[in-house]
Amino acid sequence: MTVLVTSLEESTGKTAVALALAITGRDRGERVGYMKPKGTRLQSAVGKTLDEDPQLARELLDLDAEMHEMEPIVYSPTFVHEAIRGREDPDALREQVLTQFESLAAEVDRMILEGSGSLTTGGIVGLTDGDIAELFDATVVLVAPFSEPGDVDDLLAATELLGDRLGGVLFNGVPDAAFDTLASDVVPFLEGCGIRVYGTIPHDEALAGVTVAELADELGAELLTADAPTDARVRRSVVGSMSANEAHGRLRQVREAVLVTGGDRPDIQTAALEAGGVECLVLTGGISPPDAVVGRAESAGVPIISVRTDTRTTIDRIEDVIRGGRTRDADTVARMGELLADYADVDAMLPPGEPGQE
Repeated sequence: MTVLVTSLEESTGKTAVALALAITGRDRGERVGYMKPKGTRLQSAVGKTLDEDPQLARELLDLDAEMHEMEPIVYSPTFVHEAIRGREDPDALREQVLTQFESLAAEVDRMILEGSGSLTTGGIVGLTDGDIAELFDATVVLVAPFSEPGDVDDLLAATELLGDRLGGVLFNGVPDAAFDTLASDVVPFLEGCGIRVYGTIPHDEALAGVTVAELADELGAELLTADAPTDARVRRSVVGSMSANEAHGRLRQVREAVLVTGGDRPDIQTAALEAGGVECLVLTGGISPPDAVVGRAESAGVPIISVRTDTRTTIDRIEDVIRGGRTRDADTVARMGELLADYADVDAMLPPGEPGQE
């Protein structure tokens, strides 16, 4: 049996769901394999992968497969450019992916596949998640966010793309304010349309936010403080566009926050370090702060990271990253497993198959 976990958009908890399902299958006595056919979290345009998901799967599931087997296509900007120029052969790529899949699947009872950040990724070479589900005869678990009824439009469009490969939808990270509407109105509507809903998982603080290290990684930022730890978790952002006096009062009221301000505002940077509720400073415009600010931050254990983008662009990116969070450790995968057990039909997502058969 093969299950492909995909999502409507980035940062919906797809990785956590995929790995939690894999661990559940393993704990039930199945031999479980993992594959992410297209790696998209890249360190550089030349194709060096930074995708930690296969590595985490390798560790959690104690897999012997090599990284290039679990992630046969590095979907870098260079790859995309070459494909558009006709220098990547879609048929050869399909054969490459299928060969790796068959090799991994040969010795297991179930394969868990992790899809890309969107359903359309891979279209230029005929390897969208829908194409992959068809190629591998996989059942699709579609992970979706929900905040308002209008979100159903995108969901219905996605179900059309996936067709009969869709097993069902799993709503994840649902805010408290939207939970009743989803349960009482949207789920019955979808089921009336013939779309199975595997479950509705509420927003969980244990999975919210990201560490400073993860945020820096996602922003492609430079760490300016060598001695400040980067394992603190941030759950909100504050724009440092006020005066230093205003900053003192406002920043004392925040917790687990990242302050975003220009690198040329040492007054705001100093106020943030004095306030106590800021876990990290993100300085925009590629401007380095005075050495005195860096020294003070290191003494306070507050990391400073620098980006070249402007403040508005940086804030938008930070909000996207924080809103979705990142699942890159065993603890968060375990927590997702608990949430699936409590709020979803795991048996339906992991239907039994013949042992040793895909």
